[in-house]
Amino acid sequence: MTLQAAGIIAEYNPFHNGHAYQIRRVRDLTGADVVVAAMSGNWVQRGEPALLDKWQRTQAALAGGIDLVVELPTTSALQPAHLFAAGGVQLLAALGCRWLGFGTENPELDYETLMAHLPQDTTTFKRFDQTYASLFQGYLREQTGITLAAANDILGFFYALANRRQGDPLQLLPLERRGSQHNDAQIATGAQYASATAIRTAALAGDWAAVAPVVPSSTLQLLRTSQLTDWSSFWALLRYQLVSSDVADLHQLYQVTEGVEYRLKKAALPATSFAAFMHDVKTKRYTYTRLQRQAASVLLQAKPTEMLVGPQYLRVLGYNETGRAYLHQIKKHVSLPLVSRADRDWQRGVGALDDRAGAVRTLVTGIDQDYGRIPVNFPFSK
Repeated sequence: MTLQAAGIIAEYNPFHNGHAYQIRRVRDLTGADVVVAAMSGNWVQRGEPALLDKWQRTQAALAGGIDLVVELPTTSALQPAHLFAAGGVQLLAALGCRWLGFGTENPELDYETLMAHLPQDTTTFKRFDQTYASLFQGYLREQTGITLAAANDILGFFYALANRRQGDPLQLLPLERRGSQHNDAQIATGAQYASATAIRTAALAGDWAAVAPVVPSSTLQLLRTSQLTDWSSFWALLRYQLVSSDVADLHQLYQVTEGVEYRLKKAALPATSFAAFMHDVKTKRYTYTRLQRQAASVLLQAKPTEMLVGPQYLRVLGYNETGRAYLHQIKKHVSLPLVSRADRDWQRGVGALDDRAGAVRTLVTGIDQDYGRIPVNFPFSK
């Protein structure tokens, strides 16, 4: 029997009840035999270190219903929404997925109309008194009457756009999100669903009574027994990079442009925390998300030549029996190299950026991330 696969582009930061619900809906609506997750590695789209590492999050995803987890590499994961979406679509298409399921606040959005009104000249969105995102959303609203305000609506549009630009390899399956909004800061009393933002906040505070109702038991166990990280865990390393680097060298790093390197360097020495540092460098021109991505570029020493190439390989992070069977089915037909074990050639070649991203995490947690690691096999060994 030929297995049919549906794909999800995810961060699972951390995996929660809303994600488990989405997986069940994708299976029910598509009849897919396999659900594949293209999951961000150790750094996520908003420019933050993941709460749990990619192997721990792979365990949670497999326990929560995913069959196969493949890493969305740093070159796509640590990017603005349009590049994040493009990398995820490319990865799932390379894996032979038929459908792309994604959560959105408004699944009925008219993507065709929005795509038809994109401007050819993107300098329309370059002003110093407003962010790119605000200008972009305002332009589309004026042209179409459609408001793209919610984060997942914007991301859903970019999934549709990336899919169109890559020749429509995937059938889109927009699904209405359950429960709270994407960036809700608190977990509501008695709720079954909560935003990943609220769950991270509660987990970092050790509020397990709030976390327990909104995540599967497997996620809760990982959160309670693992070293959790946020930007404060990496502040000393970033601060050293900024204080010790010349501004000319900082300017060579990805998205560190328009003189922001001077602000970053100036703010680093007096700032006593990452939060204070971010407050000092914030301007109307840049969102906190963009500043965090710039900070990540400094910490990882990410160059434009590394970040603008898109996925170069399929790094397998984990699978169950069905996922393993699907890999066996497609392995001779995939358009990108399959990597199940990171060797020296990968580490020094196309995987160099992901290897650095993992190594920086290892400095904080002591857990090796890449060289020699093999995929997680579910169900897990005792």
